[in-house]
Amino acid sequence: MTGPGAKLIDRFSAARVRTALGDTPVVMVTGPRQCGKTTLVRQFIEGKRRYITLDDDTEFEASRRDPVGFLRGLDRVVIDEVQRVPALLRAIKRSVDEDRRPGRFLLTGSANVLTLPQVSESLAGRMEVVSLLPISRAEICGVAPAFLHRAFSGKVADPAETLIGADLLDAVLTGGFPEMLRREDPRRRQVWASEYVEAIVQRDVQDVAQIEKLDQLRHLIRVLAHHSGRLTNFAQIGAQIQLDAKTTRRYVDVLEQLFMVRRVEPWFRSRLKRLVKTPKLHFLDSGLLAAMLGATAERIAKDRSIFGPLLESFVFSEILKQAAWSDGTFAMHHYRDKDQDEVDVVVENDQGRLIGIEVKAAATVVAADFKGLRKLAVASRDGFKLGVVLYDGERIVPFGERLFAAPISCVWG
Repeated sequence: MTGPGAKLIDRFSAARVRTALGDTPVVMVTGPRQCGKTTLVRQFIEGKRRYITLDDDTEFEASRRDPVGFLRGLDRVVIDEVQRVPALLRAIKRSVDEDRRPGRFLLTGSANVLTLPQVSESLAGRMEVVSLLPISRAEICGVAPAFLHRAFSGKVADPAETLIGADLLDAVLTGGFPEMLRREDPRRRQVWASEYVEAIVQRDVQDVAQIEKLDQLRHLIRVLAHHSGRLTNFAQIGAQIQLDAKTTRRYVDVLEQLFMVRRVEPWFRSRLKRLVKTPKLHFLDSGLLAAMLGATAERIAKDRSIFGPLLESFVFSEILKQAAWSDGTFAMHHYRDKDQDEVDVVVENDQGRLIGIEVKAAATVVAADFKGLRKLAVASRDGFKLGVVLYDGERIVPFGERLFAAPISCVWG
């Protein structure tokens, strides 16, 4: 096995899991299928926990028919893919209410089970949810990133590694799924990605929703790939595959539950009337998005415009992963006004402070690239801490007070 996926990569979320098991009865690791959840939780078994996967037909049937009986006698157990039997969560709640010892249940889910209509009772106060997305560049480099911490202090630091040009392009086209990292041949990555999407449609979708028009869902995923990083108009998107806006929105909700895409709401304050209040959409893995678009290094060499949306989704995902590891709560937004001036990513912390990030798929930055960031700074007043244009270059260059051009690698450096 070659490439970055050849060795076991330490996942930064493991520390949060370990801490939560020490004081919380139920810990759930959620994220897309095949992102490494099972590998992560297996390191906590150590002969002390029984491992159960609901991908096993026998375990699935037993847990579905009698969730309470299935759990009887189980203690300090790992249950993989728990979204397949949502009723188990109610049975777990009942068990935990009788015995609140920490670390009793370690769960994984390839869907956001807390949004499922079948789950009538919340495990709030009994369960900690740890997000695990595909492997980040920081994890590949083995360097804990401090980008968000520095940015909210108004600073940007030189990265530990600098990816530019062909190396940056390769990282974006590969993404972070372990299987994609293991495959050096781009054609083999595309084969895997195609099979992955088919498995999601054929199997995982049925765990969270009753969707009969699976062919249209397949087509919708392809259409959404062309809208990644763009404003999301459900009526226009649905019209391309003969779906109404309501159905399109419901299907996108399902894909969000399965961690394939993420809607990003606009940042605005009620007094600001000139802001666009339409969400954007991002695929959560740039390698999967590239495969959906048929984007290759050869195609991008001929048409550089293909790279921009891929790079924006790549950066968005890297920042989202870092936010999940960091202390504090962060909300991800975008900014756009009626003059079409925009900021690709706005990160707001729980104190109302924010940073703006513009992503540029070019090796040069000019003053005009900061127009949206300057407007965001005015709109957010004292809450604005930093504006940065991330570009395909090597140097950090100041462009005014709290404004910088910086290499894309600074995000994980």
